[in-house]
Amino acid sequence: MTTQYDCIVIGTGMGALTTACLLSKEGLKCLVLEQNYLVGGCTSSYWRKGFVFESGATTLVGLDENMPLAYLLAEIGVELPVRKLEVPMKIHLKNGQELTRYQDLDQWIAEAERVFGTKNQRPFWEFCYKVSQFVWQTSLQQRFFPPKKLHDFLQCAVNVTPAQLNYARYALFSTEWLLKKYNLQDNVLFREFVNEQLLITAQNYLEEVNVLFGATALCYTNYGNYYIDGGLINLVNPLVNYIERQGGKVNVRERVENISLQNEIYTVKTNKNNYMANYVVSGIPLNNTIQVYPDTARRWSKHLLKSPELSSAFQMGIGFRCADVSKFTSIHHQIHLENPLPHIGSCSIFVSLSHPQDTTRADQPQQMVASVSTHWHNPENVIVEDKTVFEQIVLKTLVAKGFFEEKDVVYYHSSGQKSWEKWTGRAYGFVGGYPQYKHIKPWQMVEARLDGYKAYQCGDTTYPGQGIPGTVLSGIIAFEKLRADWL
Repeated sequence: MTTQYDCIVIGTGMGALTTACLLSKEGLKCLVLEQNYLVGGCTSSYWRKGFVFESGATTLVGLDENMPLAYLLAEIGVELPVRKLEVPMKIHLKNGQELTRYQDLDQWIAEAERVFGTKNQRPFWEFCYKVSQFVWQTSLQQRFFPPKKLHDFLQCAVNVTPAQLNYARYALFSTEWLLKKYNLQDNVLFREFVNEQLLITAQNYLEEVNVLFGATALCYTNYGNYYIDGGLINLVNPLVNYIERQGGKVNVRERVENISLQNEIYTVKTNKNNYMANYVVSGIPLNNTIQVYPDTARRWSKHLLKSPELSSAFQMGIGFRCADVSKFTSIHHQIHLENPLPHIGSCSIFVSLSHPQDTTRADQPQQMVASVSTHWHNPENVIVEDKTVFEQIVLKTLVAKGFFEEKDVVYYHSSGQKSWEKWTGRAYGFVGGYPQYKHIKPWQMVEARLDGYKAYQCGDTTYPGQGIPGTVLSGIIAFEKLRADWL
């Protein structure tokens, strides 16, 4: 069976859905193909044993002014029933100290000075916040970055500002340089804190993450952080509904096996059908894209990151009883471990709880959900078949930190790199996108034009591609370049 569509979008991650929504608004008939039985990719939720667990991402950021998700929702007229979090995150340090990541900058600086000392904390964080504001303001002004065609360069030139010329130089410096600039490099506790915070969004450490990305990553708690009842599937579903209301279609359990271009028409072969379209947008990782579209391998092979440069995740979903939900003043916690996890070497775990007022994540009253994750570096080569030791460390850690008592645990399950590869289809089971590396400058990152013709790409292996705001921005850029090139 052969079906004609204007555009075929591969994957239902936030980047792919963003491009599909904007193309649908433009009047194109889009077919979106998802290999899993649930939409959302690494931003989704699933039900198991009476609880709703997140499939990957657990934090919702990007609804502030000048942020990509806010822009997307305004463009397509979608409103989300979100809860704004009063406290974005709590950090539990190895020495037993706790600190609260307040959104208010002055309040956060006072907290940082209390824990790390007063030396240069204020100028460091004021600088980081200014950089983060610049990055978000620039992100929607420069939608043709990185520029590859003359039109891109012209658009970048038209939208350039003195601030952009001033701040662009910080892409050449690492976050480690920034600590040295403020004489904070020898503050061991602070270095450990910065490294573990950078992992959450930039997927790498201060020696590798440049200042533009690093400062923005460190300040994401200084912007609005939100929660959506029922899990992040309820962020994804309104986008799917919008595409289908515009005449498009979203198919699940349909895995793309091959893409080919002949006579200016793309043929997309899946495990069920063959489809034809004028345009293709790949929202799956570049490593996977060149497998199904081999004609692009020569163009992109040198840009691929291999397993030693990537991370998968160890993840646990825990359902537990909680009679006193008021004790959770924050639903997001980063816990720095006294000893790294064996085999995979992770030094912290990230814990996200269901909102105490959200009764839709558990079948029984007075029950909550904890989603726990940590990095699993070099997933193709670091194989751990028995995850029991990780499970026990996580459970004992959460009991010791007062999240629950052992008797209150109703159910838990865990996953590693093999489960991630099966769930997402992503090469090596890597998640979180391409990490930041200092030798890859922003203008050298993977751009949206996939084959130099009418195929494009977005998602967390393209510029900028990390976290929900980054993947949404990648989708906006893919749309803008496609529209400028052809529509």
